[in-house]
Amino acid sequence: MSNLLTIKGLKIEGRSDETWNPIINGVDLTLKKGEVLGLIGESGAGKSTIGLAAMGYTRDGVRISEGTVEFDGIDLVKASAAVKRGLLGKRIAYVAQSAAASFNPAHKLMDQHTEGPVQHGVDSRAASTEDGIELYRKLRLPNPDQIGFRYPHQVSGGQLQRAMTAMAMSCRPDLIIFDEPTTALDVTTQIEVLASIREIVEEFDTAAIYITHDLAVVAQMADNIKVLLRGDEVEEADTRTMLSDPKEDYTKSLWAVREFQRPAKPAVPEGSVPVVSVRGITAAYGKTDVLHDVSFDIHAGRTVAVVGESGSGKSTAARCITGLLPPRMGEIAFDGEVLPADYRKRTKDQLRQAQMIYQMADTALNPRKTIGQIIGRPVQFYGGLTGAKRRKRVNELLDQIELEPSQYYNRLPSELSGGQKQRIGIARALAAEPKFIICDEVTSALDQLVAEGILRLLADLQDNLGLSYMFITHDLATVKSIADEVVVMKEGKVIEQGEKTDMFTPPHHAYTDLLLSSVPEMDPDWLTNLLEERGVDNIGDAAVDKM
Repeated sequence: MSNLLTIKGLKIEGRSDETWNPIINGVDLTLKKGEVLGLIGESGAGKSTIGLAAMGYTRDGVRISEGTVEFDGIDLVKASAAVKRGLLGKRIAYVAQSAAASFNPAHKLMDQHTEGPVQHGVDSRAASTEDGIELYRKLRLPNPDQIGFRYPHQVSGGQLQRAMTAMAMSCRPDLIIFDEPTTALDVTTQIEVLASIREIVEEFDTAAIYITHDLAVVAQMADNIKVLLRGDEVEEADTRTMLSDPKEDYTKSLWAVREFQRPAKPAVPEGSVPVVSVRGITAAYGKTDVLHDVSFDIHAGRTVAVVGESGSGKSTAARCITGLLPPRMGEIAFDGEVLPADYRKRTKDQLRQAQMIYQMADTALNPRKTIGQIIGRPVQFYGGLTGAKRRKRVNELLDQIELEPSQYYNRLPSELSGGQKQRIGIARALAAEPKFIICDEVTSALDQLVAEGILRLLADLQDNLGLSYMFITHDLATVKSIADEVVVMKEGKVIEQGEKTDMFTPPHHAYTDLLLSSVPEMDPDWLTNLLEERGVDNIGDAAVDKM
């Protein structure tokens, strides 16, 4: 079978001021119809850049300087804009990492789904609407006849990701680029999306490039794996060979990552007062209760991981603790003192003691402010420091997060990597000198090597400063690495909680067991075996049942 996609000697450069700097250094790639190639590597490896180049596309300030990108005999590097427009969406499709950011919030899902087939002359609006409903059914979306007539904000993240996959399939393309499509999803939703993607690719014999930093996920999806490092190809092999016998030291280091495990801490002494105590809180959005009598404690110097699938109430509980969402019933206490429910009624010192690190550092940092200004603002607000004293304190905080002050103080967020931005988020939280920090999915958007560095940094800061963490996550590998205690939530309720060692030792609550069994393993047969164990004979027969 001839190649559908052939990339030879691809070199890509990015512009900084008046200088063009290398991003991709001569990468080759081939893909036949029906094949799935996994691209893996840490942040900055060039995975997404190559994925976009496979469509003949580069971001602003980036150019293909050498090499060819040939799709079914068409050189996309030399092709005119009109030729590319005729291919993109029709024969080549793209599924982005963040479906929420990619859909137009002002238009219903089905209106956006039918746009491609209608514009490319593939189908009428009525026919593409019927086909969209059928694709939603194939992808196991709930109520497929009606869900397409909702707006993006009216469906969950996992449902939106599947709707985007359906939209990519609307013209039955020959090639789909999947760019980290499950990174921000909880483990149970991720299984549904992975199974749906695999089904649709197999049924329509579609070629795919699957970009990810999650090695266990790529093991389920790819026929072959290519490993990248700073724009260079490290090695490529079929998936089973790559997993069992990687040749290069860098690849072996990727396989060995996540060895970091914090030693178990002694049990909390009887009668000790928690730093944060959540006492029977019930909270609502509008008239709908989303938290139901939630209680848990977080003690000094300890990390409590709060886990559960999307919509379980993890982040809502954090909003109640910070006072952003006053609970309808119950109370929040800090060092034994009950806090006002609304943050606007709390003192500056009460606000200072509880800080937050956000999931998406890209959107959490003001793009127009320098790093010195971003960290300096809470230094001045909470500490009253100005001028040279403020700068000195900011430099101390940069040292704490292991970034050289002279190199980073005057930079903008756009000049930093994802891991560096997340470190700035940590420094900004530390600037208030809190006792307690909420870490909201702080490693979910990071590759595994960078994420491990962030976890080590947080652990060191906890040891040195005596911090307490509420660690919101859907990544159970992270829970095993850093947590002392675990709180499992489902549908706004705490269904199980206790010491980490107890929580990961059978027997488990049925839902906890579901979460644990849903963590992908470095075994190409894992997803197939799991679906069979859960009563799914093949991927196309049924959705993954949630217990």
